[in-house]
Amino acid sequence: MLDIIDTTNQWLQSHPPLMLATVIQTWGSSPRAVGAKMVINAQGAMIGSVSGGCVEAAVIADALENPHPHLLHFGVSDETAWDVGLACGGKLSVWVESLDLQWWQVAANRTLHDQTTITITLLDGEHAGKKVVFSEAGVVVYTNLPKEIIATIEPLRHKVGYLAEHGAFIDVQHPRPHLVIVGAVHIAIALQGFAAELGFRVSLIDPRKSFATWERFPHVDHIFHLYPDKVLAQMPPDANTYIAVLSHDPKIDDPALIAALPTAAAYIGVLSSQPSHEKRVKRLQAAGVDPVLLSRIRTPIGLSIGARTPAEIALCIMAEIIAVRNVPQ
Repeated sequence: MLDIIDTTNQWLQSHPPLMLATVIQTWGSSPRAVGAKMVINAQGAMIGSVSGGCVEAAVIADALENPHPHLLHFGVSDETAWDVGLACGGKLSVWVESLDLQWWQVAANRTLHDQTTITITLLDGEHAGKKVVFSEAGVVVYTNLPKEIIATIEPLRHKVGYLAEHGAFIDVQHPRPHLVIVGAVHIAIALQGFAAELGFRVSLIDPRKSFATWERFPHVDHIFHLYPDKVLAQMPPDANTYIAVLSHDPKIDDPALIAALPTAAAYIGVLSSQPSHEKRVKRLQAAGVDPVLLSRIRTPIGLSIGARTPAEIALCIMAEIIAVRNVPQ
C-alpha cells in the first residue's frame, strides 16, 4: 500500500470522492498479487495497479459508474477477456468500493509506521464494504461494524485472502522489509536507492561521520554513527531484516557479523574476496563464533552476474536479497 499513500492523500485534498479497487483473488498468470490496490479519482486518474495494465481501464470505467461496493471478475472465460488483456490465461477478482476515509487514515498511518495491519472487509449482505482493523496483537483499531458482527469474524484475522464461505476478504499489510547497510561505501550509495525503490526501509551503520552523511545517503531512513554491534543490540534483527556488510574494514565488519549471525536475520551478506573471507573466518572463530553460524554468511555478496561498477554490484546484492525474500529456499 505504501506506493499509493502520498498521491491518495494529495487527492483527498482536492479530488474527493475516491474509489478503491483491491485484488482479492487470482488464478493462473495474473500479474498482481492478492491485496494489490488502485485508487481512482473523480477525473478517472489512477494510482497503483490491480493487474499491471491489463484490466485497469475496465476497472476505472466501472468504478466511475458504480460507487457502491461490488465485485468484478476478469478472465479467459469472460467475454471481455480479449478486450481487457487477460486472454493469456490469468483470472482475477477485484473488489471495488468508495474509499472509506476513516479506514484509510488508520491503515495508511500504520503502514507508514511499519505496523502490521489486518483488515477484514465484508463482501456480502447488509454490511458489504464495512471493515474491522486489527493490530498484530488482535486489538481493534478501527471499525464501522456492530460489536456482535466483530465477534463472529474476529477468528478470521488469522487467515489471509478471500474466504467465500464467510463472505469476507482478509488483507494483511506487513511492515516493510528492513535493509541494514554496514559501511557507507560507494556501493552503499547505489544500494540505498534500489532498496528504497523496492519498498525497503533502510538503515545505514558507519561510525565514520564523514562517510555516513545525509547528503550522500538521502534515501535511508536512519543513519547510525556507531559501531554495528552497538546498533544491532538496540534493534535486534528479525526475520524481516536483511544485512549487507560492505565496509571492507575488519574493525567494522567483524563486530557486525558477530552481532548479526546469532539473530533471525533473513540474509547476511559480506563484500569480500575468498582469501579475505578465509582470514575473516579464522578471526571470527577465534572470537568464539559458532562454525555453524559462519555458514550463514553469503560471500561474495550478491548474485554472480559479472558485476564490476558500484552500481552493478549494488544491483546484484539487491537481486540476491529479493531472491532470498521471494523464492522458497
